[in-house]
Amino acid sequence: MMHRLTWVLAWTVLTLSGAALAQPADEPAGPPKPEVKAAQPFVEYPDEDAITYHTITVEGKTVHYQARAGAVSLVDDKYKETAKLFFISYRAMTGPKADDAEPEFPDPSTRAITFSFNGGPGSSSVWLHLGLYGPKRVDYADDFGHPGPPPYHVVDNAHSLLDKSDFVFIDPVSTGYSRAQGDANPKDFHGLEEDAKSVAEFIRLFITRNERWASPKFITGESYGTTRAAALAPLLQDEHGIALNGVILVSAVLNFQTLRSSIGNDLPHLLYVPAFAATARFHKKLADQYTIMPMRQFMDDVERWVISEFTPAMMMGDALPNDRRHAIAQQLAAYTGLSTSYVENINLRLDVGPFNKELLRDQRLTVGRLDARFTGIDRNASGDQYSYDPAYAAIQGIYTATMNDYVRRDLGYKSDLPYEILTSVWPWTYGQAGQARYVNVADRLRIAMTENPHLRVFLACGYYDLATPPFAADYTFNTMQLDPGARSRLETHYYEAGHMMYVHRPSLDQLRKDLAAYYDRALTEAGGGSK
Repeated sequence: MMHRLTWVLAWTVLTLSGAALAQPADEPAGPPKPEVKAAQPFVEYPDEDAITYHTITVEGKTVHYQARAGAVSLVDDKYKETAKLFFISYRAMTGPKADDAEPEFPDPSTRAITFSFNGGPGSSSVWLHLGLYGPKRVDYADDFGHPGPPPYHVVDNAHSLLDKSDFVFIDPVSTGYSRAQGDANPKDFHGLEEDAKSVAEFIRLFITRNERWASPKFITGESYGTTRAAALAPLLQDEHGIALNGVILVSAVLNFQTLRSSIGNDLPHLLYVPAFAATARFHKKLADQYTIMPMRQFMDDVERWVISEFTPAMMMGDALPNDRRHAIAQQLAAYTGLSTSYVENINLRLDVGPFNKELLRDQRLTVGRLDARFTGIDRNASGDQYSYDPAYAAIQGIYTATMNDYVRRDLGYKSDLPYEILTSVWPWTYGQAGQARYVNVADRLRIAMTENPHLRVFLACGYYDLATPPFAADYTFNTMQLDPGARSRLETHYYEAGHMMYVHRPSLDQLRKDLAAYYDRALTEAGGGSK
């Protein structure tokens, strides 16, 4: 018995001493266990708006401002939430914000507020926000508008209009971080009337909650955003009593008949010619006689020819005599950089897709739709439709990256939702504005300008815009039947760039000057200003 006990004790001592030798006391007994963290919840909308304070210098003037990123809830007639509309606002302060003190703002009656949105439909407000109006803008690689390679950044925007007005950038439902809520269907907002009503309600709520009813008010839109603006102006005035001081239209489309050619609608074939001519001139496809003159003079010559020669010829249709048809084809070819035989083979009817492929086909290049200065390469150089828009491809990445970075790191807004730069919202309904005919909201803007004798309209057009060509916008306003008084409150400006003319630095410089002067005129009439 004693022998067995001695053996057990000896074995125990050896085992423990061996373990001690193999495993020093100052080392862990095994690999550390991984730290277990709870799954991070998916955050759609933070509980509170993100508010930050910044300073920028514009035209030698220091502007201290508050930036706010958040969402406004829309409700139905039973006060049930139907949507959240995301916004980013910038409000000038009277001076820098002191620590632990409330910010101080100018008297609202002396400070304008501008509501901004883009188009699509289905586009967020990022383009006008980080391209033109906001205190930050994307940093291009050159003055042309090329983005260069990533990573991309924003820089202080010395061209911002924040010295003239506060700004609120609105993302309509399904764009940006804006989404339908509860039982509401996103399709309930995907239409001309539905969209306009939701944006109008946002504006009403915003000026109410932020006590801006006394402020001079402007709205600004780009592309389809100009369609929205034209629908909004009378809606705000008539249904909400919100009188506007101004409407700023960037690359306008109010009458869709001017853009969508079809059998029986030759209007776009006429109205696109000056933009095609400008594009051919830019790419050095025209004779010297058309390139030595100033751009505006060349455009005037082309437009006069379209009105006096081309339009009557197209109205004659198949009854046009062969000799005159050939003469028209020759001049159209001379203006657009195409061959006479090509123009004759398409029956004098130039469309965007075929033109974009044909102009530089000998170089195996296509030209952009949003901005015809940009060129791209299709896999197949034949055919009559381009496979992608090189202008949009050039800018999509830089705006997407900078917006997603800026909203989180600079503004401190933390949402896990994808920020929808440009999303599909089709089918998009047009209601009575487009039922059995082309969409046309031009008369709505005429009504707003007639009812409000102080409403000023600013129109910006890019010569190389093949999405909403300038001559189409001119035609729309020339046929709105505005009385002379209202027409005197319309001003049109042209820039040697495309749909988003602000990507071109020289055009941005001029656009900033033109808009600043426009705000000054409107605010002088309002008896106030931006202080």
